[in-house]
Amino acid sequence: MRTLGPCRIDSPLAARLGERETTQHSVVEEDRILFDDTISMAGARGLPVDQLPSLEPGGPRKRIYFDPAKTRVGIVTCGGLCPGLNDVIRGLVLELSRHYGVRRIVGFRNGYRGFIPRYGEDVVDLTAEVVQHIDDEGGTILGTSRGEQDPEEVVDALERLNINILFVIGGDGTIRGAMEIVRVVGERGLKVAVVGIPKTIDNDIPYIDQSFGFQTAMAEATKSIHAASVEARSAPGGIGLVKLMGRHSGFIACYSTLAKDDADYVLIPEVPFALDGERGFLEHLRRRVTERGHAVVVVAEGAGQEHVEGEAPGTDASGNVRFGDIGRLLRRLITEHFDAHGTECNVRYFDPSYAIRSVPANPFDSAYCLRLAHAAVHAAMAGRTEVIVARRRRRFVHMPMPLAVSRRNHVDPLGDLWLSVLEATGQPVRFQ
Repeated sequence: MRTLGPCRIDSPLAARLGERETTQHSVVEEDRILFDDTISMAGARGLPVDQLPSLEPGGPRKRIYFDPAKTRVGIVTCGGLCPGLNDVIRGLVLELSRHYGVRRIVGFRNGYRGFIPRYGEDVVDLTAEVVQHIDDEGGTILGTSRGEQDPEEVVDALERLNINILFVIGGDGTIRGAMEIVRVVGERGLKVAVVGIPKTIDNDIPYIDQSFGFQTAMAEATKSIHAASVEARSAPGGIGLVKLMGRHSGFIACYSTLAKDDADYVLIPEVPFALDGERGFLEHLRRRVTERGHAVVVVAEGAGQEHVEGEAPGTDASGNVRFGDIGRLLRRLITEHFDAHGTECNVRYFDPSYAIRSVPANPFDSAYCLRLAHAAVHAAMAGRTEVIVARRRRRFVHMPMPLAVSRRNHVDPLGDLWLSVLEATGQPVRFQ
């Protein structure tokens, strides 16, 4: 675990809570959170208990690295919108100012470009009054953007503003950018802590229980599935087709389907499917509509990309591959297939992605965001750097950034979640 140095300053929380309460609530820093959670996983490593992989626990320390009265903090949000961004910003500012006594907190506008002079973005002074009610709104008061920026220029800005701690809120691209900032900070011999709060609406960051905003997104997605079901049942040969977020991972499609139980088919990136043939998706769908009169199809945006033709992949500003529109393709192919067999169909297409991304967090995610923000502040004030704060096995932990971006979290086609989807929908194990 990377740290800027030993903690020699008594935490202000001790003065506020009292010595006894501080001892009870502070983390036992010598303790570790085991990475594996089953005997078989741990045993397969063949290591003594004290050598098993583990993570540092998150939470307040009795002693901290930074002097709050002399500490300046920066906050930046990057990437796409996600429910809970404002909740995290609010949680960071309130914990820093009210509980640690940090006096200067600034927000960088529109992602990493907010550090770069040529964009002309002003920093935003963040106080308890400024952030008090921002959790009632979706989006982020700081704005966001995609794309890499020169880490040298980013660190130049940190030096100009005398920033000691930088909180980055974003997904894997944002975290990789933060790692480059840490590299430049180290090369310059600066004492700047960089701490991440991982954000991905798709829930595809590995090794964590769940990303913030996911539960809100899943709950909102169920509304579109229900609407698609109503439309499908209200028309002869009705088919409700819902495209949901999920570029590489189908978690939102899976969980929202289980929550509403109106879907007959779920298509996700992790499970390839054939479109044509007697055992292909299109023919199975046609038979189901013929037998039952209607059907609902839920598809993740990254599913079936091998079927999308005629669109150059390309990449966006963050280097992510641009996916073809599987939803529109399915709408066309379903209509063509039914027409070719003389079967009536009425396809109703729903794409609620941007509407879902922009809503405020629900109560669960609001509470989760606040706790993540608290854990991030505790980590940063203790001098931890190049870490994200996350919850693993229901415990808040410090996770090295390189581990957090080492792979993606995927729905396991052989796991219990996908089995539950198959049981709920009644769809075949595979279309081939």
